[in-house]
Amino acid sequence: MVVFPHCKINLGLHVISKREDGYHTIETCFYPVPRTDILEIIPAKEFSFTSSGAIIPGKEEDNLCIKAYHLLKAQFNLDPVKIHLHKVIPTGAGLGGGSSDAAFALRLLNSVFDLKLNGQQLRGYASQLGSDCSFFIEDKPMLGSGRGEQLADLSLSLKGLYLVIVKPDIHVSTAEAYAGVKPQVPHQTLAEVLSQPIVEWKHLLFNDFEKSVFAKYPAIEAIKNELYDQGAIYASMSGSGSAVFGIFLLQTERLHQFNGMHYWADYLN
Repeated sequence: MVVFPHCKINLGLHVISKREDGYHTIETCFYPVPRTDILEIIPAKEFSFTSSGAIIPGKEEDNLCIKAYHLLKAQFNLDPVKIHLHKVIPTGAGLGGGSSDAAFALRLLNSVFDLKLNGQQLRGYASQLGSDCSFFIEDKPMLGSGRGEQLADLSLSLKGLYLVIVKPDIHVSTAEAYAGVKPQVPHQTLAEVLSQPIVEWKHLLFNDFEKSVFAKYPAIEAIKNELYDQGAIYASMSGSGSAVFGIFLLQTERLHQFNGMHYWADYLN
């Protein structure tokens, strides 16, 4: 069986407080984007994992698809499988590609072995793999709080708008991004801000990571500024970076400005 794990962008990201467990309390809106990896899982005589496409950094045993399999295997004594992941979503971008792969692995294993796990149960397993993994159990915009694993429905659609995502050759680790943030309670909740017309978001909707990340990596800020120069109605860094996205009313023809960088552009569903 084959599935297509999609990525996400963050519409606003507030780092509200430092928690006793070492994590941070955040508030964000996860929005699904139809740029996907390809994941196949089939029954096999022995377990194996292979990958193709973009290089996946780190040790193979740390891959979240493998961890997803072993998490469910410990609970349900699963038979061996063959997992193949074709990587398209860039890593270290703040687009949640690895988290999406993990969540879709759980979803696919649930189907392959007919485990009959519901969405709430799958989200519980996903939260053990990563803070934003739970979001990818369902394919719709959601407000995230807590570590990002506490999700609430949100009535928001960007359908028909044109999205450009630009990923420079810069890696910003999550730990590095959090180290530069001073937690604070926002003046408005994200739900209040996102209820405003999108043309107002430029002045109301903020990613708290941008200030410190832009100070250290001016090239990332330059991408955001270029997207606005090209006519974006809203632009922001996604998550802890380094990818930056711009939302346009119509297709932009000036993507040559980003030659040499990984970028993707298309209308949103």
